[in-house]
Amino acid sequence: MREFTVPPLDAPPQVGGLADTVFDHARQDPGRAVLSRGDAAGGWRDVTAAEFRDEVLALAKGLISQGVRFGDRVALMSRTRYEWTLFDFAIWTVGAQSVPVYPTSSADQVLWILHDSEVTACVVEHEDHAMTVGSVVGRLPLLKRLWQLDTDAVARLAESGAHIDDEVVHRHRRAVTPDSTATVVYTSGTTGRPKGCVLTHANLMFETDTLAERWGPVFHAGPGEEPATLLFLPLAHVFGRMVEVAAVRSRVRLAHQPDLRSSALLPALASYRPTFFLAVPYVFEKIYGAARRGAEREGRAGSFDKAVEVAVRYAEALEHRAFGLGPGPSAALRVQHQFFERAVYGKIRAALGGRARHAMSGGSAMDRRLGLFFAGAGVTVFEGYGLTETTGAATGNPPERTKYGTVGHPVPGTAVRIADDGEVWLRGPQVFSGYHADPEAGAAALRGGWLATGDLGALDDDDYLTITGRKKEILVTSGGKSLSPVPLEDRVRSHPLVAQCIVVGNDRPHVAALVTVDQEAVDHWLAMRGKPAPAPAELVRDPDLEREIRRAVVAANTLVSQAESIRTFRILAHPFTEEHGLLTPSLKLKRKAIEAAYAAEVAALYR
Repeated sequence: MREFTVPPLDAPPQVGGLADTVFDHARQDPGRAVLSRGDAAGGWRDVTAAEFRDEVLALAKGLISQGVRFGDRVALMSRTRYEWTLFDFAIWTVGAQSVPVYPTSSADQVLWILHDSEVTACVVEHEDHAMTVGSVVGRLPLLKRLWQLDTDAVARLAESGAHIDDEVVHRHRRAVTPDSTATVVYTSGTTGRPKGCVLTHANLMFETDTLAERWGPVFHAGPGEEPATLLFLPLAHVFGRMVEVAAVRSRVRLAHQPDLRSSALLPALASYRPTFFLAVPYVFEKIYGAARRGAEREGRAGSFDKAVEVAVRYAEALEHRAFGLGPGPSAALRVQHQFFERAVYGKIRAALGGRARHAMSGGSAMDRRLGLFFAGAGVTVFEGYGLTETTGAATGNPPERTKYGTVGHPVPGTAVRIADDGEVWLRGPQVFSGYHADPEAGAAALRGGWLATGDLGALDDDDYLTITGRKKEILVTSGGKSLSPVPLEDRVRSHPLVAQCIVVGNDRPHVAALVTVDQEAVDHWLAMRGKPAPAPAELVRDPDLEREIRRAVVAANTLVSQAESIRTFRILAHPFTEEHGLLTPSLKLKRKAIEAAYAAEVAALYR
């Protein structure tokens, strides 16, 4: 057993709740822009601290007028947009609790979350969501109110509460204490029913204030600049909520972008020009892939690849210097780096708006080489690790000594323990208090104040944490060989043509894999080779494509012994999707469901 603790920067909050920040900021600096709203023309309109306070207060009055009371739970089912943040803080202002629901959730998933959390009201984005809730409302006897954002729900609620005195709202707000429940966030449910994590105002305040202070270079822009971030992560995920609260509490101007597709996200980044952003590795992979394809279309693929190598070596040299392992980049490397700064790196930063010098990554493992590339291109990505149960980040790479390929040190005030079986345990003020309506599951997860995460990991000689897999996902071949599939899957997935990879082999003679392709990348790959785009069933039999995927598999196999290596693979015609029950709303693989859906393909791998 090994353990490492980082002392806290400040004591956990003793008074107040999350909504107090809105009113404090409006009193201290009413004219400061604290949020921005997108418009139909692709521009942005700033919202001042005073304007946001007034909107929160008006909406809080509307909630009270419609029967929302202290301690009630209100569900939010929407994409990432301004109104979600507005409702969050209005709900917290009246002492109620928000329950986020993924906008892609099925009727069965919505029924489970709304029933289990005992919500009394629900906010949805549009008619489709309203119909989903309506299809199960007969089995939700506590649900009394349903509001739809796209039919002016905010204005209607504000109008209905106009007669309520401000002091009524403030009495509710002042009754909130740090140990009051702020939100019940449901886990992704990869292995069963999602569980509702009860997170308090103190959990969120400690987590976000600690992040903002420890990662000061991220949350505080350079001279003459005000910090700004574009939130495009799902607000139904704890990572997105962590960003939302951190931005509001830290006076970082916050904007929302609901569409994660490159065609929508990149223009939003370019127009909003954030000073930093937070994302999952998938987003960084897409940004890199788009830059690589653009260079190839312009006949500059060779130059781009050279720029990547220089960026990786440059960042690695800086990393070695930070850890006392080298002098830093050589003179020759600095000259090469400066050349590609003008030709490549500056263009990549320009595509991100031109001002971003920092980013944070979480949700899954980020490839070390990809992190080094972005750092060498002038955007340092701090990779971290956490769970819904830890209110987001529990570890993160420190700004002064980033070690790429790891998830860093514990967040200040947090302890990491590696149990005898390799499981990662966590302890700290941001760790949740239990699961809603499931005390047995909470007791099983919390052991003497430590959260048993279910993840496997290791602390290196510098006490940096690396996550190696999930306890429940360990494969054991029929020959008795145990392995974690995640490192292999992540390495295969790092190939630009690969979208998803699942490694199989439990109780089978050897390890194999099912692979899906990134259609956008494949379309480009075909066009650059002058090949027509065949039907998906024909594409997966293309010998050139098979050779490309085999290269990814061979590269992945260098990570493991021969007994653990992928012996054979199958390219699938269609990706794993949430709609078909193969992914969670946070895009994690549902392994049992995938193996059941593709049982014939898996069996064919062993013939």
